[in-house]
Amino acid sequence: MASMNYYSLVLVVVALVWAPLAAVAGDPDILGDFIVPAPMVGMPPTNITGDFFTYTDFRAANETMPWPPQYFVVIKANMGVFPALNGQSVSYAMLVFPSGYVNPPHTHPRAAELLFVQSGALSVGFVDTAGKLYTQDLMAGDLFVFPKGLVHYQYNQGPNPATAFSAFGSAAPGTVNVPASVFGTGIDGVVLAKSFKTDFWTVQKLKAALTPPPK
Repeated sequence: MASMNYYSLVLVVVALVWAPLAAVAGDPDILGDFIVPAPMVGMPPTNITGDFFTYTDFRAANETMPWPPQYFVVIKANMGVFPALNGQSVSYAMLVFPSGYVNPPHTHPRAAELLFVQSGALSVGFVDTAGKLYTQDLMAGDLFVFPKGLVHYQYNQGPNPATAFSAFGSAAPGTVNVPASVFGTGIDGVVLAKSFKTDFWTVQKLKAALTPPPK
């Protein structure tokens, strides 16, 4: 529990530093029933079938995923992989957590997130723009909403895997990983040390751990 309190404190500090930098937006309205992707433009509406509006990757994952899972899995159903969502202001994600896994503090700049715990248990939290931390321990069948654009996390601190589904109010909600964005994108170490009120070498260790390898 002490480690969880420390993690919550770190989340508040990160959120306070991150909040002024965060930007939020929303999906534009459309003037038709749905948007036809460019390769299909000109196709008669009668040639567009229910297949266009169907996404099956969640079912495929359930049928092929090793269990218990050995690593965190996120399967997204956004307009990048499911074009029928374009213009509909909705998307979905399936999240599979091994025991002990944290989905690090992150934001979705274009949507609120409604999390449904299908199996297992998750400890979750978010920080509002006033710096207040809201936490909850969720069981299977519970719902929790993360308001649009706010820093939040999910943590499976139990002994069993957990599966959850997230609904978003955008066809492309976006994800900004806060630790990786702050420490892994080349922001000057002195700036980060002063911002987080720590020493330069602590920042360098974090940067080394969170900076992606060169491609």
